[in-house]
Amino acid sequence: MRLTGKKIIALVDHEFEDLELWYPVLRLQEEGAAVHLVGPKANETYKGKYGVPAVAEYAFGDITPSDFDGILVPGGWAPDKLRRYTEVLEMVKYMDEQKKPIGQICHAGWVLISAKILQGRKVTSTPGIKDDMENAGATWINEPVVVDGHLVSSRRPPDLPPYAKAFADALAAFQ
Repeated sequence: MRLTGKKIIALVDHEFEDLELWYPVLRLQEEGAAVHLVGPKANETYKGKYGVPAVAEYAFGDITPSDFDGILVPGGWAPDKLRRYTEVLEMVKYMDEQKKPIGQICHAGWVLISAKILQGRKVTSTPGIKDDMENAGATWINEPVVVDGHLVSSRRPPDLPPYAKAFADALAAFQ
């Protein structure tokens, strides 16, 4: 299994997009990665937009980003909450500075915007935040998945198969 030994942060908060969290998490676990759900409070249950629960193993402040190989940011309405936490923005900035894989789908681009890491990058997202992404300095491309170095972005749930594969590929390539 090519991702054995890799540790991934998967951010959670209320109203994450259920499939945009669970599909990549399960895909990475199938390849041997250890994926840890990290939210505002440890041991708290966060409900997705459609009611699927996710229990955070750790609170944002309980982890050290350097202990992890990548980060997943799901879409839904959770990104509008997640981007308000300094710890989340610091995690994303750290991953970017270290060139560790960052996966974002749908509205998750809001977190990357608030972390101020999109200037000069190529990305995609839900078309609903295209203007926000461009106003943050990114070039927005209407494709199922866009890979710009260690940044892997996608539009919405129908794009999950190529998105999850591209993120797994980025993790496998990361040393």
